[in-house]
Amino acid sequence: MDDFILLMHDDGAAPRSDAWPGYFAMLRDRGVFAGGSAIGAGKAFRKAGTPGQPSERLSGFIRVRAASLADAEALLIGNPVFEAGGTVEIRALPRD
Repeated sequence: MDDFILLMHDDGAAPRSDAWPGYFAMLRDRGVFAGGSAIGAGKAFRKAGTPGQPSERLSGFIRVRAASLADAEALLIGNPVFEAGGTVEIRALPRD
């Protein structure tokens, strides 16, 4: 199993807040949930020069374990942001 991060973007309709407990329960029941959190406002830093702007659209992340990117994509079903028409970006978390 590999680790993936689902990055939720705040670019769609507001997700139903009552949908999150069921979604997290489904991930836990499948044994794929590895953490997550809402993301607040932040600031970008760079040692020299001007840093890029942090994305104002990122609203949270969920870390999951899946056998492949396709299996991680299948976990979007029921995701409140995805179901509300928002963007969920999936990225592989490379192993050291």
